[in-house]
Amino acid sequence: IILFDSIFANGLSPQAFIIGIISSIISGFSISLLYLITNKKEGYSQSYVWTIIMLPPIVAIVIASIGSNIASSLSLAGAFTLVRFRSAPGDPKQIAYVFYATATGLICGLGFILYALIFLVIIGAIIILLYKTRFAAPTTSSMTLKVTIPENLNYIGLFDKTLNKYTSSWMLKRVKTTEFGTLFELIYSVDVNNTANQKEFIDELRTLNGNLSVVLVLYKYDDKVYAD
Repeated sequence: IILFDSIFANGLSPQAFIIGIISSIISGFSISLLYLITNKKEGYSQSYVWTIIMLPPIVAIVIASIGSNIASSLSLAGAFTLVRFRSAPGDPKQIAYVFYATATGLICGLGFILYALIFLVIIGAIIILLYKTRFAAPTTSSMTLKVTIPENLNYIGLFDKTLNKYTSSWMLKRVKTTEFGTLFELIYSVDVNNTANQKEFIDELRTLNGNLSVVLVLYKYDDKVYAD
């Protein structure tokens, strides 16, 4: 079927080269828009969005210029290099988008424009489906809880009932004194139920700790909680 043949079947003509590059650019923009839609809540960086846009045409140019045989090994090595670059401290979903953009650019670079379109649509539809259905979304959020209490308050078992009510699991990780020994800081690792009202959770803790400071933060952002 001619539609599924490579546009480079008869050699690398200027017209075919331009079609391949334009197709890869359109693919990059499409993938970047999909990334923006599915990462509205988590947030994103402008530089990463630009990277997604640029990856397909860059890969397509390299593949189209070198040729399919050498290009196959180069593209595989390049993909793993990109993954290694993104893996520290990258998000697995971001790594998947890098693969998505790289694979689309590879297909465009080989001249299979219709295959690239089909691949782009199918993977995009899967991503949208997973995003809309919240597939595999956890029922709890791993968080760090820091509660300040007066030095004369016995904290053993004090917060157990409230913690059991709003979390699926919890563990006291650290106890330390502050303000020259006049206060204690209790630091818990907690799995807060996503259906729980976090304001009510904090309010109940405040009634038990004398209305002193209560800090609740997502586990991946808790580095400052442990600061002295």
